[in-house]
Amino acid sequence: MRVGRFAWVAAFAVFAALVAPAVSAAPPARAAPGAANEVINWNRIAADTLVAFPLAAGGAPPALQINMGMTQGAVYDAVNAIEPRYQPYLLETRFDPMASQEAAVATAASRVLANIVSTVPATIPFPNRATLLETVAADYDAALAAIPDSASKAAGIAAGNAAADEMIAARRGDGRFGPSPWMPNLDPGHWQPLLNADGTQMLDPTPWVGGVRPFLMQSSSQFRTDGPQALSSDAWAEDFNEVKALGSVDSTARTPEQTHIALFWQSNVALTWNAVARNLAAEPERVVDVAESARLFAMLNLSAADAAINCWNDKYHWDFWRPWQAVREADRDGNPATEPDTSWTALLTAPYPEHPSGHLCLDGANLRVLQMFFGTDKIRFGVTSSRFPGETRYFDRFSDSLKEIIDARIWAGLHYRTADVQAQSLGRKVVHYMVKHYFQPLD
Repeated sequence: MRVGRFAWVAAFAVFAALVAPAVSAAPPARAAPGAANEVINWNRIAADTLVAFPLAAGGAPPALQINMGMTQGAVYDAVNAIEPRYQPYLLETRFDPMASQEAAVATAASRVLANIVSTVPATIPFPNRATLLETVAADYDAALAAIPDSASKAAGIAAGNAAADEMIAARRGDGRFGPSPWMPNLDPGHWQPLLNADGTQMLDPTPWVGGVRPFLMQSSSQFRTDGPQALSSDAWAEDFNEVKALGSVDSTARTPEQTHIALFWQSNVALTWNAVARNLAAEPERVVDVAESARLFAMLNLSAADAAINCWNDKYHWDFWRPWQAVREADRDGNPATEPDTSWTALLTAPYPEHPSGHLCLDGANLRVLQMFFGTDKIRFGVTSSRFPGETRYFDRFSDSLKEIIDARIWAGLHYRTADVQAQSLGRKVVHYMVKHYFQPLD
């Protein structure tokens, strides 16, 4: 275990220097091969629970990512309070080193999940609230039943409760479920929502994400992007004409494979990368122990949560129009290199402003953490999509998937290339900040 801790000192030094896109470092500490540990199990339970929320209750991707951050931050503190290898996130108290880490993980995760379910405002329809609470309680009971009663178990439960208490207190009044920041603006370049069949506007189910108090950053706009291209510029015309040609529902420039890839990546980002991390952490050649697993999922989800917060803050700051609107109204942008097409329809749409790409903000953060944690960009992994159950796409590098997603969002007619590139940079900046200020090895 000692070797793993010194390896992480090297990994942090290299990563903080930001000298290469794929960080070179020794692998994390490993446990003996075996079944997925309790951190991995509860990460899956958390994902399954949170994705079952109605969209407005927190099931929308950016809100779900915030909830995953809360859960995994508490799990990390619970384990780290028993085996303190790294800086604590919130919980400073230390517990018996012989305490059951499994009991601590299950307690912290279940307590935070139950709190998240219970505190969704009653004004938001949540028909499966009671069912989710019962399921989380049953999972917790099963986890504790598998651990023999002992002082170690009791100490682990105490550590888990302490970590959950700290997280719940820290997130009280943090801006979740606050008012929408959107102010309609009819000027060229500003976003206008599509309409439902009944004539009502298709609006963001969780527009409050950009106003949530960050987990790691100093402010929700700390890494403000440079913003979309000026409508009068050649760069805007280039962005515009690329998505106009490739992103329409009936595009003849987009290949069938590109269409499939665009649809494949239209899935919940937090679920995607947590599943990849679970699979990689449990592979026999690199099985990661409980403490390192807790740190992996905390870094992954806390940095991605802040990326979502900054990203949504940016979206409503820039309030930039989606391709479906820009192409139809190109006669209003004042650029002679853009031509309107009033019948143009995107392959996919989204109910909030365009810039920057929410998907790429989260991808940029998640993939940077995975590069750092596993010490390399070159690693083979598979990605599954809820869009095509049973299909897995395989990649040999983390960066290869990032490049594909950037293109996929253009092929989908959702984003301009500028929004994708700036978004993934935003996510990476959040991770760089996290590495400098959080989760440092104690030695």
